[in-house]
Amino acid sequence: MAPITTSRVEFDEIPTVVGIFSAFGLVFTVSLFAWICCQRRSSKSNKTPPYKFVHVLKGVDIYPENLSSKKKFGGDDKNEVKNKPAVPKMSLHLDLEKRDLNGNFPKTNLKAGSPSDLENVTPKLFTEREKEAISPESLKSSTSLTSEEKQEKLGTLCLSLEYNFEKKAFVVNIKEAQGLPAMDEQSMTSDPYIKMTILPEKKHKVKTRVLRKTLDPVFDETFTFYGIPYPHIQELSLHLTVLSFDRFSRDDIIGEVLIPLSGIELSDGKMLMNREIIKRNAKKSSGRGELLVSLCYQSTTNTLTVVVLKARHLPKSDVSGLSDPYVKVNLYHAKKRISKKKTHVKKCTPNAVFNELFVFDIPCESLEEISVEFLVLDSERGSRNEVIGRLVLGATAEGSGGGHWKEICDFPRRQIAKWHVLCDG
Repeated sequence: MAPITTSRVEFDEIPTVVGIFSAFGLVFTVSLFAWICCQRRSSKSNKTPPYKFVHVLKGVDIYPENLSSKKKFGGDDKNEVKNKPAVPKMSLHLDLEKRDLNGNFPKTNLKAGSPSDLENVTPKLFTEREKEAISPESLKSSTSLTSEEKQEKLGTLCLSLEYNFEKKAFVVNIKEAQGLPAMDEQSMTSDPYIKMTILPEKKHKVKTRVLRKTLDPVFDETFTFYGIPYPHIQELSLHLTVLSFDRFSRDDIIGEVLIPLSGIELSDGKMLMNREIIKRNAKKSSGRGELLVSLCYQSTTNTLTVVVLKARHLPKSDVSGLSDPYVKVNLYHAKKRISKKKTHVKKCTPNAVFNELFVFDIPCESLEEISVEFLVLDSERGSRNEVIGRLVLGATAEGSGGGHWKEICDFPRRQIAKWHVLCDG
């Protein structure tokens, strides 16, 4: 009788079938995993990153809900403006406009160039409940300009103003700038940002983030100042400076905008403004002031004694504020800075008295490759200090700086003091 082999054949085919199904299952699993990863990556790329720009100022509470009712609003009476009570002592607090749940800014494309454009755009920006008011000055389009004015055209700045009577808050929204000049000659673009100051109180300063490589930046950043009574708004002014960030040197100043708030009525709702950016105060660049310094070279010890004595006739740092000057002293050897010192800050004065002495070691006996740079700066909290004026003493220096240096070399061990006119930094 022949043996039965059917069951043995069936058992031999089972591992082969299992292997085939396992291979198909592995391929399906890998394909499914790759598809899920691609879907997640595409969904993340389509979403705006969940971040928000928070402006933190030292000594300023940006969260009004943490304040008491007195510090926060000073009262709940909405009819306070009509009665016009005495202006209380102002306590200023800064907050940012609330974003959505992800912390994103609302996307609004505002391009205000002519009255017709403003009429078409403004209904999309504000809700139906908000009453709109457009400044008559913002409707002034660029009239006939001479060739020189066209060359000096620095663009326009668009912003909106609003007053919240319930919270006693002054709201400024810096929307965008258009037609800025290119400050980087290589890339023919700029990295703009805006610094804003509420005048005449110079201490209240804020600034936007830096937007890279654009001549038409859209900031859309809102700053809310709490504790300002509505009648006090008429006494204030907004000073906005448009700058271009520079990683390797001082930031370039593009221009400025000054907005006096006297005569501006904010009781009807938001007010949209479109202002031309003008060149920075020409009076400031025409006269930088003078600096009195005294130097003495000791040939026996190869040391240079520098005394920063006085500064006089320093210009105003902004439209309506005095400077807080100090002097930075840099020692150069063959165009390489080898040492630096600085004086103390003198508060709110155009005529500062420093009387501070610094001693520098000279690396060689010859003074031909040595130069001393004096930078007079205005101290500003929360932002980069601005250069008021510059003075260089050295063998290759022009004007009084070269003459003073020659006297130092010709008469060692003698302290020689002179006044010098500061030049642009």
